[in-house]
Amino acid sequence: MSAYLVRRLIHLVPTFLGATFLAFFVLQIAPGDFLTQWALDPKIRPETIERMRHNFGLDRPLLLQYLIWLKNLLHGDLGISFMYQRPVLEVVWPRIENSLILVGLSILFLYLIGIPIGVYQALRPYTLPDYVISFFAYFGLAIPNFFFMLILIFLLVKFKFAFGWTPFPIGGMTSQGFEQLPPARQWVDILWHAVLPAFVVVTADLSGLTRVMRGQVMEVLGQDYIRTARAKGLAERIVLYKHALRNAVIPILANIGGLLPGLIGGAGLVEVVANWPGITPLLLDALNQQDLYVNVGIIALSSLLLIVGNILGDLLLAVVDPRIRYG
Repeated sequence: MSAYLVRRLIHLVPTFLGATFLAFFVLQIAPGDFLTQWALDPKIRPETIERMRHNFGLDRPLLLQYLIWLKNLLHGDLGISFMYQRPVLEVVWPRIENSLILVGLSILFLYLIGIPIGVYQALRPYTLPDYVISFFAYFGLAIPNFFFMLILIFLLVKFKFAFGWTPFPIGGMTSQGFEQLPPARQWVDILWHAVLPAFVVVTADLSGLTRVMRGQVMEVLGQDYIRTARAKGLAERIVLYKHALRNAVIPILANIGGLLPGLIGGAGLVEVVANWPGITPLLLDALNQQDLYVNVGIIALSSLLLIVGNILGDLLLAVVDPRIRYG
């Protein structure tokens, strides 16, 4: 196992370098840069623009810019944001924390709801409840998350006009007077705002997980060792949860590593529609303003977490399935 981990860590280096350099290159080949819009302002002298370009390092060759950024990265420095004139990590980290709340809650919903529903369907295949759940699963797969969020916001507005209150907040992350609330009430308020967008975020993944879980459990329940366990007189609960479910979740564990970059990658356009101050609105602003180091910093963190997540997924597979050994 240790030799396998060493090999994977060695492979991590060229993969990370390739991903970050490609991101750096693609972002740089776009026409203009952050200072282009400043150059259009007649109040700003060209000498000032050139001095700022030199201070930001934008007058250096592309490869040299990347090597300098990589050198700073080894010291924990992701660069300086052009927009905010602050270190990238200081700009990005509060948004990552906000996205962690939303995405973390959605992952909790995913497994707490998806696995039991998938098992329930597998135990009652081709019945009316199975067909009803499958219908909503396909609905969740078909509708885009941001559009689903728009529909829910519309329904909440209609509900508020009709009854004067809403079961969930209409956008935002906090309520008015949030700063005056005690810490425990602040967390409750944030989670109350996060419930609806987190449910929307998890809709498509939940639909896919229930279908996968249903198929896996049905397949495992038809195996010979399950029939043998039942023939020995084991309780159905033990057969299902100790023998069948442990093998059925193996493909799901293999995909857990892919969740790590999503933890800092945000909830996509749902954050924009729900007015949630996460990483996605910041990334869109950085792309619009061509804030190079904010964009590359987010991509670098996501790439690193994706690589580490794949390694963790392999290790979890070895823990769950004793037949898997890495030499």
